[in-house]
Amino acid sequence: MEWRNVPVVITGGMGFIGSNLALRLAGLGAAVTVIDCMLSRYGANRHNLHGTRGDIRVVEADMGTEESVAPAVEAASVIFNLAGQTSHMDSMQEPLEDLRINQLSNLSLLELIRRSNPGARVIFSSTRQFYGPPRYLPVDEAHPIAAPDINGIHKYAAESYHLLFARVYGLRTTALRLTNVFGPRMRIRDAKQTFLGIWIRHVIENTRFEVWGGEQKRDFTYVEDLVDALLAAAECDATIGQAYNIGGCPPITLRELAELLVRTAGTGGFDIREFPAERKKIDIGDYVADDSAFRKLTGWQAKTGLADGLARTVAFYRAHAAHYI
Repeated sequence: MEWRNVPVVITGGMGFIGSNLALRLAGLGAAVTVIDCMLSRYGANRHNLHGTRGDIRVVEADMGTEESVAPAVEAASVIFNLAGQTSHMDSMQEPLEDLRINQLSNLSLLELIRRSNPGARVIFSSTRQFYGPPRYLPVDEAHPIAAPDINGIHKYAAESYHLLFARVYGLRTTALRLTNVFGPRMRIRDAKQTFLGIWIRHVIENTRFEVWGGEQKRDFTYVEDLVDALLAAAECDATIGQAYNIGGCPPITLRELAELLVRTAGTGGFDIREFPAERKKIDIGDYVADDSAFRKLTGWQAKTGLADGLARTVAFYRAHAAHYI
């Protein structure tokens, strides 16, 4: 697809994934508008788009506030809906806030698209979290849904809205179920976005971090590979109305990941600890994505190895730590 001059909206575009996507699309010549309500506690960071010199337009608003976002949404050819709250513990402690961010805002946006721009291509960032503890590995899209926390329930509902609007109203929506995404511009101040973020903070500060359990297997997606997947989904109309898993690097235990990170960084260290009881209740254990359906349909494949991705990520934060800690 030729992206030059294509009007694109990215919700959550000041956050981790959204900013990387915005920078890629701006580089391809797209007319990018970012919509973000700047919730810094969930990853929004002005430095993520630092130096773009006006080639990315920023609208500071909640995507659920129609008056503020309508002009950009009505003009967009492609809408990447990436805004959301990802902290599992926060969702358990503030369930109504999670409901507002992850369900009500999404439904409001979809209603706006349905009324004012039903021909837009819409890509929604969903999650593997709502599969719950896997009954088999790797997990394909037919796996039963058993969300282990409030965040998972709300994200599944948001995904369901997107697919319902495709089925009933003909909206051109696709959902991608993401696993552990990592890379430059992720939140590393704490573990609200991903546990790997706080690990990276510790290695660049040359301190020790905790690994809970350590034998759980997980797979990871480097953010630039995910950007490739988002673009591939938007360019492939055969994905409309469907949800697809996105994986990436081969699975690894958390202990092995910690060893690789410390070895790659050359600094920091870790200690194995027992899983905190309140977090153990909502942990899914091992997870490995079967993303063969998306790969076969679109030709997408991850290109970045885990060690290389970690090295690039550590280098980014060593250069920009002041803006992220």
